[in-house]
Amino acid sequence: MTSYPMSPVDAAWYHMDGPANLAMVTGALLTRKKLDFDEVREVYRSRLLRFERFRQRVVEKGFPLATPHWEDMPNFDINQHMHHIALASPHDETALRSLISDLASTPLDHQQPLWHVHVVDDVAGGSALIMRCHHCVADGTAMMTVARELFDTAPGGAPQSDVPHSIPSSEPTAAERLLAMADTAVEVVTHPGQVIEKAAVVAAGAGMLVRELLRWPDPQSPLKGEFGLRKRVAWSKPVTIKDVKTIGARHGAKVNDVLVACMTGALRSYLRKRGVDVNHTTVRAMVPVDLRPPERAAALGNEFGLVILDLAVTSARATQRLAVTKKRMDELKRSPEATAIKVLFEIFGRGPKALEDFANELFGSKASIVMTNVMGPRDVLYLTGVPIDRMIAWAPHPGNELGMAISIMSYHGKASLTIGADARLVPDPEVIAELFNREFQSLLRAAKAPRTQAVSPSPREKKTSSRTAATQPRP
Repeated sequence: MTSYPMSPVDAAWYHMDGPANLAMVTGALLTRKKLDFDEVREVYRSRLLRFERFRQRVVEKGFPLATPHWEDMPNFDINQHMHHIALASPHDETALRSLISDLASTPLDHQQPLWHVHVVDDVAGGSALIMRCHHCVADGTAMMTVARELFDTAPGGAPQSDVPHSIPSSEPTAAERLLAMADTAVEVVTHPGQVIEKAAVVAAGAGMLVRELLRWPDPQSPLKGEFGLRKRVAWSKPVTIKDVKTIGARHGAKVNDVLVACMTGALRSYLRKRGVDVNHTTVRAMVPVDLRPPERAAALGNEFGLVILDLAVTSARATQRLAVTKKRMDELKRSPEATAIKVLFEIFGRGPKALEDFANELFGSKASIVMTNVMGPRDVLYLTGVPIDRMIAWAPHPGNELGMAISIMSYHGKASLTIGADARLVPDPEVIAELFNREFQSLLRAAKAPRTQAVSPSPREKKTSSRTAATQPRP
């Protein structure tokens, strides 16, 4: 039976899975027209299964230390992974939130390939498709590659009838590894300066990482504490990228700066409602940074590092939060920290799970949430000829310290905020989503308002001014 070792970074994510916190990505798409389950299943059979990861399970083997391997699933049956259900009454957003929360709380079967799809009928007159996938299979960028294979850019796309080939995974072949070693050897001889520069970047990132880990942990708050087994999800109303850019243009900020600042304002308001002294606290976010090289753009797996972002929750004014957020995000863009953390993930992924658990607790204590940002398709996509109205996703918040994950995802000119949280710590994530929309609308109104201009003096003020001028001594 075909099997091969999982990459170290993917193995690190596989071992992050725990009974109270699943290392699982959950995504949903909504349609205004009903989806036909049989047609959807055929699309997934003919297109998703081109990625070998979705036909493989994970097994741990090896001596003296067992490590995760990908192994072809014997007698693979797609019907074990595709489910057709109806949404409970009253068939609205509240019912859908409850369903997705239940699924986000349910572990995947590790005896099977690590993914599941539910096609849901009776969702406000249309349908929903909910897909769960373990993070060891793919990160957010890789799942966009999957989306491009699954969905059409025009309504006339038809499901393919066969599985013509396998799309490459994240694990290089033996030949690729040998070529990489040869390329590295040639690079050392012909371009020693470049090799030294790369080593310097990693070293600088490691130094910055040490400084981060020497910080005091984030204080206890409603976002940190003992986890339960239940998850709660929520999502915001979509905001247009055009409006985001309107706000950004007024303040010299980019799209991500604006959205993260609005999220920060929502967290400040939420924590204040929960009794936190928001003027004297810290809330840090672990932020994934995509490090996927261009030659592996279509591969699955995980190719990202992490940076720690101090959220501007102590800033009282929205415009001040935006300015501070922009400054801090600009600094992180130039930081080598993400590369250093990716190297650490590769090291942890080669060791025992106990080492990974220690590292997760160490990193997790420095922050309170996970924050991800995924750029989705810009054009409308179609599934079995049905236009997809919305695409949203929830990242995991692994470990024992990070109680919530907030994701920002764009699709067809709009962006949505999603919250996935431990239900014991954050029982009402929909409040954060509402506060995000309120914060955004406040900034948008201010951005559209005319800039303050000099006010013409009233007739009375003119008369007073004239009298004052007449009484002044002449030079």
